[in-house]
Amino acid sequence: MKRISYILMLFIGFGLTQTLSAQDEITPERKRAIDSLAMEKIRDLGKYISIIGSKETPFSEAKRVIDRTLELFVDDAQMGVSSLSREEIKYYPVREYLERLMLLNYDNVTIQWFNIQYISDLELQPDGKYVGVITIYQRFEGTSDDGLVYKDTTKKDITVYVERKETQIGGKLIGFWDVLLGDVRVIETMK
Repeated sequence: MKRISYILMLFIGFGLTQTLSAQDEITPERKRAIDSLAMEKIRDLGKYISIIGSKETPFSEAKRVIDRTLELFVDDAQMGVSSLSREEIKYYPVREYLERLMLLNYDNVTIQWFNIQYISDLELQPDGKYVGVITIYQRFEGTSDDGLVYKDTTKKDITVYVERKETQIGGKLIGFWDVLLGDVRVIETMK
């Protein structure tokens, strides 16, 4: 009798585990929607960086955009910074990176992102999150009124985290997939 109870509990536990993991699996349709959301957040990040770096953006607006930008990231994310004049890549917490960008000593700054693409598909991690990587190319140009010009193009990999979350709407618990950005790693810097 004990053995039958044990086997029955084992099957019930297995069935419950299967039900829970089935809810956490990403269907092909859902994956397309998640990919689209991730790409939208990457494009938003590129737009925000351009606004923050522009010398035409008022200080108060740049600070507001920095706060919006932080909402795209996991808490401990870092941004890589490189230069043609040094081999070292420096990493800064996102807020510090954005504040440094806002204060660059150029009279005009132009930042453009292009060739945005997934380089690794979303993979399920032991903690239940999915992780992928999106590659972008960033064209940076800084000019000063005295004729100083700096230009580079940097290839960067951005980690993307996808996790199942819940929110309460009208007293009902609703599940949804959320996308947050992680570290932005410098892969290569070129002229």
